Amino acid sequence: MKSQQSRDLQIAGIFLALLLALPLLVSDSRYMLSVLMNCMGLSLIAFGVWLTFTIGRINICQAGFALIGGYATAIFLTRFGLSFWLALPLSALVAGALGAVIGSFILKLRGIYFSMLTISLTEAIRLAFLNGGSFTQGSKGITGLPQPFGDSAVWMYYLAMGLLVFGLWLTWQIHYSRVGRIFRAMRLNEDLAESFGTNVWRYRVLAFSVACALGGLGGSYFAVFTQSIYPQSYSVEHSIYYMLFCFLGGLEFVSGAMVGAFALTILFELLSQFQQYQTLIYGVLMIMVILVLPNGLMSITLKRKEARA
Repeated sequence: MKSQQSRDLQIAGIFLALLLALPLLVSDSRYMLSVLMNCMGLSLIAFGVWLTFTIGRINICQAGFALIGGYATAIFLTRFGLSFWLALPLSALVAGALGAVIGSFILKLRGIYFSMLTISLTEAIRLAFLNGGSFTQGSKGITGLPQPFGDSAVWMYYLAMGLLVFGLWLTWQIHYSRVGRIFRAMRLNEDLAESFGTNVWRYRVLAFSVACALGGLGGSYFAVFTQSIYPQSYSVEHSIYYMLFCFLGGLEFVSGAMVGAFALTILFELLSQFQQYQTLIYGVLMIMVILVLPNGLMSITLKRKEARA
């Protein structure tokens, strides 16, 4: 466990150091900054999916809670005139609270039943905002949202980085604590964990609530980043991508969600020159990587160490 935590810390440190320095190198390229900001926002949302994996649940409704966070921020800004700095944490709290309420019911299910229900939940949330009338502006969405730093792409970049650091820190603190050990015990055998006096239901709801709050926080950020939010901004497809980020990066490492999000997002951008074949090539490469590295990209160095031993 110590070697795993050390590896996790090394990767996280290298990533954050690079992200801190990159604006000095690409500050003139708004496109490059946008790609990196997109990666950081996706990583933040994916941390929530990764956290749900630690209790043995496959979460395919994270896009729905990102949508809740985005709409909450848009409504707070346009209808209530709140400051973005107040709307941001409030949106995360709204998503987390709804996650706790919904999770208290659906987390009783396991395996494929839970996964299928979360898919339905994502679509139900999207349809709720689509049919929200004048409150959510229906299919037109809510546009013209102000950015907290005006037209400064660099400051928006550092906002995204700050949120990424917070998401990484929160997930890290949970995973490498007593609560994280309980989560892992639940993933292995919930009945056994409960027999030792663990309130399994409470810890399930806690994990899911934090995961939804991270999704809401990411959705809030993207709402001001793109200055708009629509019902179609997030769908089941996005939830599947968040899940793939975790698989590709590595489910045993907190940094895995971040590594996977950056790798897949940047790869997709690099393949844009292939136009209509972009998605096909992307899918084939992703399948090949998962087959070659079933434990994720973060397992590469560990395999080398095991081979030397």
